[in-house]
Parts: sequence; C-alpha cells; structure tokens
Amino acid sequence: MSRVGRVKPFFLSPRSCRCVLANMEYDERLARFRQGKGPRNHELPSSVLSAEVKPELFHSEAKTQSTDRAMDLGLAEDHFSRPVGSFVASDIEQLKQAIEECKRLILELPEHSERQKDTVAKLIHLRLKLQELKDPEEDEPNLRVLLEHRFSKEKSKSVKQTCDKCSAIIWGLIQTWYTCTGCYYRCHSKCMNLITKPCVRSKVSHQSEYELNICPEIGLDKQDYRCAECRTPISLRGVPSEARQCDYTGQYYCSSCHWNDSAVIPARVIHNWEFEPHKVCRSSMRYLTLMISRPVLKLREINPLLFNFVEELVEIRKLRQDILLMKPYFITCKEAMEARLLLQLQDRQHFVENDDMYSLQDLIDISSGRLSCSLTEIHTTFAKHIKLDCERCQAKGFVCELCKEGDVLFPFDSHTSVCHDCSAVFHRDCYYDNSTTCPRCARMTERKHDAPNDSPEPGS
Repeated sequence: MSRVGRVKPFFLSPRSCRCVLANMEYDERLARFRQGKGPRNHELPSSVLSAEVKPELFHSEAKTQSTDRAMDLGLAEDHFSRPVGSFVASDIEQLKQAIEECKRLILELPEHSERQKDTVAKLIHLRLKLQELKDPEEDEPNLRVLLEHRFSKEKSKSVKQTCDKCSAIIWGLIQTWYTCTGCYYRCHSKCMNLITKPCVRSKVSHQSEYELNICPEIGLDKQDYRCAECRTPISLRGVPSEARQCDYTGQYYCSSCHWNDSAVIPARVIHNWEFEPHKVCRSSMRYLTLMISRPVLKLREINPLLFNFVEELVEIRKLRQDILLMKPYFITCKEAMEARLLLQLQDRQHFVENDDMYSLQDLIDISSGRLSCSLTEIHTTFAKHIKLDCERCQAKGFVCELCKEGDVLFPFDSHTSVCHDCSAVFHRDCYYDNSTTCPRCARMTERKHDAPNDSPEPGS
C-alpha cells in the first residue's frame, strides 16, 4: 500500500478530551450569545462572563474541569481584546479570581513542567490585563500642570522607573506616567491627584540659597512625630513607620519620602571641606541636584579662612582673576570673537563675571583636581592668543615705565603688578620699590590741570 494515502491514527488523553469539550462548550455559548444580541467583535459583556463562565470556573465539583476552565479565561481572544465600552467592577473581580486560581495551579503543578510554564504565561497575561483596567491610557493629556509642576507624558515603555509618590515601580509598558520638566518628579497618572509637594524648580528660582548649618535637627517632638513632608505618623522604632533623618534639612521623613539617597552636603563642604555623601530625603535630593551648578556660594564671606587651609582654592582664585583680566582683550578682538574663545567657559559662565562666587560643583571639582586641570588648560589657550597669536592683542601690552626695560608686559603675567587707579602694568619688583606715585597717574593728573577751563566766569 502506498504511504501517500496512509493516515496515522492519533488518540487524545481523557484530560485533553475534557479540555477540548470545555472549549467547544464555551465557544458554542459565546456564538449563541452573539447571534441573539449581536455585540461588536472582540467584546464580551460581563453578564455572559458572570452568568455562565464564572460558576463553571470556580464552583465546579470536578477539580480537573475547574482547572482547565480557569486557565482558558486568560486565552480567550474576546476577553483580552480592548473593549469599546468601559469595564465594570465584576470584570475586575473575575480577573482577580482567575489570577488567584492560576497562582494556586502553579504551586500544585510539577516544577519545570510544560503545564506550569503555560500557567505562568497565562498568569502574566491576566495581571497585565488587570493593570490595564485599573490604569487605562485613554484620554490622557500630554501635558498637565499641578502645584507648579509641569508634567509631560512619557513615551518610553522599556525604562524601569519608580513613582516618587507611591514608591511603586512604574511599568511603562502598561501604565501611563509623567515626569515634571522642572524638577524631574516622576509619578503614575493615577498618583498625580495625590501630590502635595510643590515643584522644587520654583523654590530654586525664587530662593537660590543653601542651608549652611550642618544637619539642623529640631527633633521628632517638634514635628509632632509626623513626616516633615506628607505628615504620616513616624517613630524611631519603626512603628507605624520608620523615621529617617535628612542630613541636609535635619528633619525626619517616612520611607515614602526618604529613599536613603545620598548627596554631598554644602554646609559640610564649606565648613569642614568634607565631600562624603550623606543620606537625604527625596525633596532635598531634587533641590540639591538643581542647585549644584548655581554659583551662590561666596566663600570670602561665608568662610574666608578656608583659603588658608586649601591650596587648590588659592590656585583657582588666581586663575579666575587672570581670566577676568584677559576678558577685555577678547571683547575688543575680532579674531577672538570669531574663534569664540570665551565660550570655552560656557559651562561656568560665572568665571568670566566675577572671581568670588562658586557653585557646589566647582568645589567638588576642585577637591577632585578636575577643575584645576581644565582651567589651567583654558588659561594657557587664552594667554597664547594674547601674547603670541594675535598682533592686535600684543599691541595692547605695557612697557614698565619705572625701569623701561624688559619685554612687553600684560596684567595677567605672574611677575607684574597693576596700578589700581589707571590699570598700568609694571614689574612687581619695580612697583613695590618705587617710592613715588605711578608715572601714568601723574601724567593724567597733570593733563587735567593744564587743560583750559571752559566753564563760564561767575556773573558773566
């Protein structure tokens, strides 16, 4: 006999037969319902699911039939398609019951078996559907404004984040979430109406200053044994919630507002030159992150003795003073403007405006040695342009009028001194050894006396 016409017989196990019969019964009932009421495709009303499916799934006396029907709930095409209308509470309850049934089956089935793997996959589908019903994405605006926060709807689905409000994981694949464009506060869409903390960006804009006292603790009794931010009851014993101290504010917070983040504390840097990170609350972490590059620290007023103990600060101050003396050359030089030399300091714009204001990032970079290396390189580039590359800038040099010897001098040279009145440049030794006044200042004063008096005579 030819093998072409031969059909190999196959047999179904009793369990497989029951699965097939159960599925056929479910499909047959669904078809009868659609023929009678004609619902849209991919829509299964809750009445059918609650009246017909639920009793057979969870209240059948036959354990095998109940197991198979519960697992089929997560694979029905009509159940997992997005409905046109809205779900009611009964649909969510049925999903929860199906999830519990799948969890029970996973524990009962043999480990690493195919049925256990299939049940795990169905459990995942059921949980995703349940989360989707609880947090739908329809009609979510792209921009929302709340308590000075400007929340922008995120499009990323694969990045794992944590909600700043409820401290739960944000599942971007199935949940809608927002990020504040000002302070980078992240939260679920469903948590936005629960936010009570204003945007930190507004505080930075209106009150750009640090707390300069080291951990100014006030005690839990002054806080009424409540979180300083959300007012949740807290205690040091962890009942009902653990009290965590913020090293920046000195106050105590609950675990939802204090995630044990670490940050460099400005007060410890200025007073102790200490850069060891300490634990801070979430709001302090965001504030310090936004403030780290702002030049708001005037070290000469806050702690002038710091320059006596930190040699790197003295070196940086001298480089900044030299750059300020180079700035007039670049402003009046066409080649320097075209080369945009001053833009090499665009990340530290305050370096070309003053020499006494520092940001926290400046002090961190000074401690690590990065700022000294980068600023020395920029200083060398600027000096090379003025003294070697540009003839116009060379022509603006000075000759020492006290000794009238030596090379052309510039105010940023290390061996020179500058007159505070007329900005003339001299050799340092010549300037301090001179017992008379500055020659240039004397000439300017003489010219003023010799100039004719153009004012009218009294009574004329």
